[in-house]
Amino acid sequence: MVPAFSKPLLAALSVTTLAFPAGPAHAADAYPSRPIRVIVAYPTGGISDAVARALGEKLSAQMGTSVVVENKAGAGGSIGIDAVAKAAPDGYTIGFASTSPLTLNPHVGHVNYDPQQDVAPVMSVMYSPVLLVATPGFTGKTFQDLIAQAKARPGSVRWATSGLGTVGHVMLEQVKAKSRADVTLIPYKGAGQQMNDALGAQFEVMSTNASPMLTQHMQAGRLRALAVGAPRRIDSLAGVPTFAELGYPKANLTSTFGIFAPGKTPPAIVNRLNAELNKALAEPDVRDRLLKGGEVPTGGTAAQFAAAIRAESEENARIVKEAGIKAD
Repeated sequence: MVPAFSKPLLAALSVTTLAFPAGPAHAADAYPSRPIRVIVAYPTGGISDAVARALGEKLSAQMGTSVVVENKAGAGGSIGIDAVAKAAPDGYTIGFASTSPLTLNPHVGHVNYDPQQDVAPVMSVMYSPVLLVATPGFTGKTFQDLIAQAKARPGSVRWATSGLGTVGHVMLEQVKAKSRADVTLIPYKGAGQQMNDALGAQFEVMSTNASPMLTQHMQAGRLRALAVGAPRRIDSLAGVPTFAELGYPKANLTSTFGIFAPGKTPPAIVNRLNAELNKALAEPDVRDRLLKGGEVPTGGTAAQFAAAIRAESEENARIVKEAGIKAD
């Protein structure tokens, strides 16, 4: 998680074999010679799960082996990344997660892996805009109205996030630091209950990632976007300004998602996976699935992804220290 304007489980919840393509048997020492497991660091049913399965289908067809998707959700993605970090570094276990388990979670709480040594970035897949959304409980019309209300009546604006130490929480702290407005943090333990309470007007605004469900609620008029964290305005919400446009560049944050491997995975395998994933991401049906969900496809080399993660971690360390953010 870095300012977007500066750059364009405790148990398996489900295991699904995506494909069993026909083809000649591979030599015992060829890669891949057996199924590849993709650990998704979030529950089934969300955009992350859908994208990982779409990529898995493409990898299966391209690489001539079955691909199994396994969900290991919890701790803001850290449980899934921990499973990847502890897997054999042979290319047969990879993970799909946001960069936060490597760049944010270690700065706000304890993780059981070394984010620099135990995990190898393979490829950036997409970035997800983070929206500030008004619920039926907010009577104002704009982001400026929100700030004005928070200053006029301290504590009257409640801002919900999907958890402490999340991207949405950091966004809130950046808004508070710049505006000096008194906004109350309402941290949830995930996005599901947060969405239900938003529809029930249990708080005034929430920060949340773009998703098909969010889009449906906004189109129906139940929720309304006030601002978006993204490098530029998103096409589906052309009338919604970015935080940078509103004068809050440090709050202009996105969530980047990608593929990761265990830290000691041989470079040749990382590069092979990167090439196959870039090819899969370029497929029109995969790109369409991302864009319809409000996500933006990225891609690129493993080295580029690793460099972006290092820069993001350094920036987050500074933000977390200045804001005094803690996960618990």
